[in-house]
Amino acid sequence: MTSRVWLPFDAAGIEGLPEDLDYLFWDGGPDFPDDPAECDFYVVPYMKGTDVSVRPLPRMTSVQAVQTLSAGIDHVQPGLKYLRDGVQLCNARGVHEASTAELTLTLVLASLRGIPDFVRAQDKEEWRSGFRPALADKSVLIVGYGSIGAAIEDRLVPFEPARITRIARSSRTTERGPVHPFTEAPALLPEADVVILSTPLTDTTRGLVNADFLARMKDGALLVNVARGPVVDTKALLAELESGRITAALDVTDPEPLPQGHPLWHAPGVLISPHVGGPTSAFLPRAERLLVAQLNRFARREPLVNVVLTTGA
Repeated sequence: MTSRVWLPFDAAGIEGLPEDLDYLFWDGGPDFPDDPAECDFYVVPYMKGTDVSVRPLPRMTSVQAVQTLSAGIDHVQPGLKYLRDGVQLCNARGVHEASTAELTLTLVLASLRGIPDFVRAQDKEEWRSGFRPALADKSVLIVGYGSIGAAIEDRLVPFEPARITRIARSSRTTERGPVHPFTEAPALLPEADVVILSTPLTDTTRGLVNADFLARMKDGALLVNVARGPVVDTKALLAELESGRITAALDVTDPEPLPQGHPLWHAPGVLISPHVGGPTSAFLPRAERLLVAQLNRFARREPLVNVVLTTGA
């Protein structure tokens, strides 16, 4: 029997997919393309949220692999309890590193150099000159040093920061230096001019950036979040922003989307982008390359890549 694959793209438009698989299109619409129990490989629709991502999982009794098109897997984790043991969950490592790191650098530079102020001044035809902070000679702390964190560092280096420090779940050594464990954050935060969050959302990192974390940041520091909104305690962040002690650049928020009237919109010293680290022109070709490679492995019964976890293990 031919294995069935649910794809959020038209398979006819993707070159290199194995021909011996049966492809069904589902991008999160109200109607399933077929009985979910017949699906063997589920590619989760991109940026459709937890409700959509999880909806078919309780009925996917035959699925062998679930492939996200995002680096994070938090939007599908609530549905893993419905799956039988042995199902592999794979993420999109290799797809989003460049675009997310690009946005991170954009947010850092825009915030430090005052680009939002220039745009507002241009609207009013006002010439607002003066000195602004530079990234050069600043100390940067990257919290969450996986493939995205490493890609961010790649792009920071040419701007000549004084120091780049790395924090992750566990300590290790890289070609560029040591990676410190989360437990060392309290000692490292007071030295950082820019703190970049690129950690996945897990039980450990949810609320990681709380009042104590923020209080340890130095006066005038910039917090940049390209991870997930719930990594930051929004109430605690608002208190620090309203005091004027730190500034922030946020591609993700909690809640998200940020509703009209939320105080974070107009908090002083904050730059907000609407979760656009991943959806760029680089996404589709890289996502398609990943799916072609992954599905060819699946068809040949070879080990899959980017396996984050296996249910029941």
